[in-house]
Amino acid sequence: MSDDAPAQPPSDGERRALAALEAAEIGFSVSRHGPVSSLAEAAQARGIEPSGIVKTIVVRRGDDDFLFVLVPGDRTISWPKLRALLGVSRLSMPDAATARDVTGYERGTITPFGSVREWPVVADSRIPGRAVSIGGGAHGVAATVDGDELTKALSATVADVTDPE
Repeated sequence: MSDDAPAQPPSDGERRALAALEAAEIGFSVSRHGPVSSLAEAAQARGIEPSGIVKTIVVRRGDDDFLFVLVPGDRTISWPKLRALLGVSRLSMPDAATARDVTGYERGTITPFGSVREWPVVADSRIPGRAVSIGGGAHGVAATVDGDELTKALSATVADVTDPE
């Protein structure tokens, strides 16, 4: 693990996420940056292409039944593809408070690593085979990992579940 110098002490979310990444025994490097206002700025700050940024989206299947969907930065969830993959007719996104309750992270910092509850993970098929940057549990904190190692460590179902933005 390599690391840029932190500007402030790590938050609980960051500590939890990075500890979970270390426990997963996959190689990663941490980047820390200030506020960004766009995908392009975030990609530049992390030294990666915008498509290599992975957004972690919390999706509700039912009462107390959630999953994480890993989406490349330049793409969006294809709800018809995701519903077909999961064999369900209805999915929704929880509000910010519910997402925080079921993951322990606030929106913009959510990662499957260190979530307060383990939820299934679906990763878009464009994530394996390249370096990707996933959230690190706090604003401006990210971990760059190998996409193949990421999906394996999370026991993710890998499928085409996105469309271009």
